[in-house]
Amino acid sequence: MTGQLLAAVVVASNRAAAGVYDDATGPVIVDWLVEQGFACDAPAVVPDGDPVGEAIRAAVDAGARVVLTTGGTGLTPTDRTPEATRPLLDREVPGIAEAIRAYGLQAGVPTAMLSRGLAGVAGQCLVVNLPGSRGGVRDALAVLGPVLRHAAEQVVGSDHP
Repeated sequence: MTGQLLAAVVVASNRAAAGVYDDATGPVIVDWLVEQGFACDAPAVVPDGDPVGEAIRAAVDAGARVVLTTGGTGLTPTDRTPEATRPLLDREVPGIAEAIRAYGLQAGVPTAMLSRGLAGVAGQCLVVNLPGSRGGVRDALAVLGPVLRHAAEQVVGSDHP
């Protein structure tokens, strides 16, 4: 497909990275990105913390225009995805993360307000932290659907010659 942008998915999960169980959210996000017209390989499944930042940086360095993470956005001591993401961002896009949380709340999920996920721009890449639950991922993708391609194109000024 002409105009296909590269995307990447990073799964933050200590247990999935250790092989305790198979990740259930990464493949859903990859399939959704492909349906949206992005080129996307299998998700990178890494432990919480610094490995998340390393995986995001690797995807950005490889030319990804969108990186979606899942997991590590809650309140447990090992949930460190926002902390691994923030230093990589040149600027934040708070409206995306706020919209994801608001969508979950409107859908009747009070724990959506506990997500600390971020969204922002790293170089020419839009990075968005999604929750780790299947429902949270579903809600986040519903929010991103109408704006993701436009946002990825705006990051490089595609609609402003």
